[in-house]
Amino acid sequence: MVGNHVSHAHNINKRRFNPNLQTVRALQNGQAKRMVVCTNCIKSGRVVKAP
Repeated sequence: MVGNHVSHAHNINKRRFNPNLQTVRALQNGQAKRMVVCTNCIKSGRVVKAP
């Protein structure tokens, strides 16, 4: 996503909101694999961490 940095003087500069990506050992097709996933997916249970 994109947005603006807004200072106290109300100066506006463009900025980017990057996803919070983490490297995680996760299960894929029953096997543990190192993957880069967003924290939102880890929290919601869309990605299952390997034991």
